[in-house]
Amino acid sequence: MPADNAARSIGPALAALLPDLRARALRLTQGNAPVADDVVQDTVERALRFASQYQNGTNLRAWALQILFSVFVTRYRRLRRDRNAMRALMVDPCAWTTPEHYVSPEKNVSLTASVRAELDALPEGFRSAVTLVDLEERSYREAADELGVPVGTVMSRLHRGRKMLAMKLAA
Repeated sequence: MPADNAARSIGPALAALLPDLRARALRLTQGNAPVADDVVQDTVERALRFASQYQNGTNLRAWALQILFSVFVTRYRRLRRDRNAMRALMVDPCAWTTPEHYVSPEKNVSLTASVRAELDALPEGFRSAVTLVDLEERSYREAADELGVPVGTVMSRLHRGRKMLAMKLAA
C-alpha cells in the first residue's frame, strides 16, 4: 500500500487515539503538558510517516503507544546529551574545538570496588551490555554493532543485566 493511502487509512483511527496518547505522554513527562503535547505531535507525525509499516488488523493503539515511547526516549536522550554538552562548555569554553577522539573526564566513570566486583561477576553478555550502554553511554545501535547482536538482544541483556546487578547490590 503506498504511503499516502496508508496514512489516510489509519489517520481517523489515530485521531481517535489522541486522548490515550496524551494521557501516556503526560505520565511519561511527569505532568509537563507542553512537553507531552510535543511528544504526542511527534508521535502522530512519525506514525503517519511510517503508516505503510503498520500491519492492518493488528493493534493500532499498541503500535502508536510504542512509537510514543520511542519518541519520548529519544527526546530524553537528546536532552541529556545537550545538558552534558552545556555543562562541558561551561567548564571549558573551548570544548567545542576539542578533537573528536578526546575523552571527557566525565566518561571515566569510577565505580566503587564493590560495585565493580558485582559488575564483573555478571555473565559476559549482560556485563558487556551494561558497560557499553550505561557506563560508556553508547546507543543501543552502537552497542549492538560492537557486540554483533541485534538491537533487541542488547535491550534484553541490558534490562536483565541491570536487574541482576540491582539484586546483587541490594543484597
